[in-house]
Amino acid sequence: MIKFYLLFFLVVLSSCSFDTKSGFWTESVEVQKEKKNTKTLFENEQVKNEEFNKNLKIKIQNFKKKSNLSNLTNYQGIQNFNRDINKKSRFKFSKIKNFEYFETDIIFDGRNFIFFDNKGNLIKFDKKFSTIWKKNFYSKQEKKHNLILSLYSYDNLLLVFDNIGKYYAINTNSGDLIWSKRNSNPFNSQIKIFEDKVYAVDLNNILRSFSIKDGREIWNYKSENTFLKSTKRNSLIIYDNSVYFNNSLGDIISVNAQTGNLQRYIPTQSSAIYESAFNLIMSDLVADNNNLIFSNNRNEFYSINLNNGVLNWKQEINSSVSPIFYENFIFTFSNEGYFFVLDRNSGNILRITDIFDVFHNKKRKNIKPVGFIAGTELILLSTNNGRILTIDIESGKTKSIFKIHNDKISKPFVFEKEVLIIKNDSIIRLN
Repeated sequence: MIKFYLLFFLVVLSSCSFDTKSGFWTESVEVQKEKKNTKTLFENEQVKNEEFNKNLKIKIQNFKKKSNLSNLTNYQGIQNFNRDINKKSRFKFSKIKNFEYFETDIIFDGRNFIFFDNKGNLIKFDKKFSTIWKKNFYSKQEKKHNLILSLYSYDNLLLVFDNIGKYYAINTNSGDLIWSKRNSNPFNSQIKIFEDKVYAVDLNNILRSFSIKDGREIWNYKSENTFLKSTKRNSLIIYDNSVYFNNSLGDIISVNAQTGNLQRYIPTQSSAIYESAFNLIMSDLVADNNNLIFSNNRNEFYSINLNNGVLNWKQEINSSVSPIFYENFIFTFSNEGYFFVLDRNSGNILRITDIFDVFHNKKRKNIKPVGFIAGTELILLSTNNGRILTIDIESGKTKSIFKIHNDKISKPFVFEKEVLIIKNDSIIRLN
């Protein structure tokens, strides 16, 4: 059985593919809207899956621009969008196999954005969604490995870490290569840059620190490793000169950002996780005002004090999406399709509303949230069946459903007040 799961993971990791067709942006077309199914749910009430205080109104007063530190702490906050979605266009490439097993990001520098294809081509787009440059730094043999890239932008630098253990830096203005290195293991994590160092976690749960100048390894920290590997990428943040990351066992580890010395090691799971680590799906770690929050698909939502590592509170919420802070609120969505609003200080649940009541009862059990963004009035939530739900924050209810695809799509991204979505064969532009 162990051999089977290992083989399955390796097949998934290496089986993504695009063809070499050039992408192009299509003309805008009307977005297909779906009718709500308003059938009443909860014929058999379940304690963990029921609405609570659903008449409570939540209002967001002002849009607050994200700080420069938000990339280090995964803090999303409230973003500058609130328009209804009416049209869509797309930049097309061929289908990515097993897209549902990967997490992808679009990189923004404030004026442009960057994405990649399976051959390792990096493509930079401007505000008008025209191609500025297209670069590739892989050999003919490397291109056969169905490349998956993790990207991170810092000033005029783009860091790239991939699934074959290669990592390199390029100039975002020109697209020229600055340096390129190899690691003994592929990478499967977010990337962060702090001062003169780059941080990433490889498939063996080893946090590595590299020089931003030339890519040489400065230090590494080996956390607990497992034979079976999770397909969920590791999350990491940098806060108060410390690097916090989770490994595939659910442990939260803090090390000194300069030396790599261990500061805290916080286990969240029992030893039984060793037998089923590949099933554990954690949200991204998110930090704000000395608090670290995260959740998982084992009905656990945590808030930890970053000053002393003490647990602030723990709630029973079954969620794998990245939560969002807003002043004294925390927003998140359970895997069963419920919108939770929590008090960030006490962890008390203020409101629970059912946002999947728009789906037929028989289908909703297979539908899961993927990720969401929040504006001052609306939330856009993507799902693994290719839908975008527009949710009214004040009432907590779903206003409309937009069909993008029939399979998983990425979380939404905001670029110039427009929304971008990645699907298995294109980047979708919603406006």
